[in-house]
Amino acid sequence: MIEYFQSLADWYMSHMNYLTITLLMAIESSFVPLPSEVVIPPAIWQALKTGELNMYLVVVFATIGAVIGALFNYLMARWLGRVIVYSFAESKVGKLFLLNQAKVEHAEAYFNRHGRSSTFIGRLIPGIRHLISIPAGLARMNIKQFVLYTALGSGIWHIILAGLSYYLYSQQDLLMKYMHEISYVLLAVGAVFVGYLVWKYKKKKE
Repeated sequence: MIEYFQSLADWYMSHMNYLTITLLMAIESSFVPLPSEVVIPPAIWQALKTGELNMYLVVVFATIGAVIGALFNYLMARWLGRVIVYSFAESKVGKLFLLNQAKVEHAEAYFNRHGRSSTFIGRLIPGIRHLISIPAGLARMNIKQFVLYTALGSGIWHIILAGLSYYLYSQQDLLMKYMHEISYVLLAVGAVFVGYLVWKYKKKKE
């Protein structure tokens, strides 16, 4: 099992380039639940290991992708309106992407409390980051301000991730020493997470 995940990780790393970084971060910034932590750290490690990527350009293209994904949410929310957005969040397709009305309401309430600056601050907050563009679209926020605040917030978050990844790379000897233990822990965490999703699904069925 560990060998399989290792080969999968190697394949993923070998296909890491500026285009895939941009596409993956665009997906991450939309309503699809793809965490940026599985995109930027591997890209930074690839940059440091092979030199085929530039660490600073990784941050730039990741931010471009984040803005593209956020714009998709923004425009869809602006064009479709609140009723359709909330209906989609409660649909089977929406739930497949881990959406629900409560999450959208939470993002909208955050936007209403903090105003336009929430598109900047919200990019730094887990659980809000990829949804904050929806209430911005519903409120018909000025698109230039939206792009600016989204780019600044996303850029700061990506710089933080890149910095942490750089530090972890410098500690790779220590990481390799405990790789087997780390792998078992990650597998256990993954199993618990899958179990939680199954339990939550069954609970909703009751």
